[in-house]
Amino acid sequence: MRRIVAALALLCVCEAVRFGQLCSGNPNNERRISDSWGYGHFGAKRGPREHKGLDIACEDGSVVYAPFDVTLEGQLTVYTDPAKAAINSGINLSGGGLRFKLFYVRPDRTSGTVTKGQRIGVMLPMQSVYPGITSHVHVQMSDKSDPTPYF
Repeated sequence: MRRIVAALALLCVCEAVRFGQLCSGNPNNERRISDSWGYGHFGAKRGPREHKGLDIACEDGSVVYAPFDVTLEGQLTVYTDPAKAAINSGINLSGGGLRFKLFYVRPDRTSGTVTKGQRIGVMLPMQSVYPGITSHVHVQMSDKSDPTPYF
């Protein structure tokens, strides 16, 4: 009986929080599948490491939206490599019981609250750093768990 209750609780969490549209031009949150740079799913191989997020296709310069009502919890630095400075920004967010990060986004602001569908920033020029990649917003849970069930 406890296992059933635990399974239902997990199901309810995933059902309650669903990511709405992240990026203009991609109303269904189509994912980066594969390109010459690799794959965009959680757990994809990146040499000796694993990809700890989910990549949602987003054209360079597109508007990025709040996927549900969220609190903006500060800007983040994605890379330490100066060669990647053009895409070296993102934002920490929380809402719906989740804490997560969006990479490759220049946020309009870094604190306060926003409602689902409100503009939170702009997709950075990924093609300038990774020519030929499917430009994308990288969604990473703060605990590095798989964000896929929330899409």
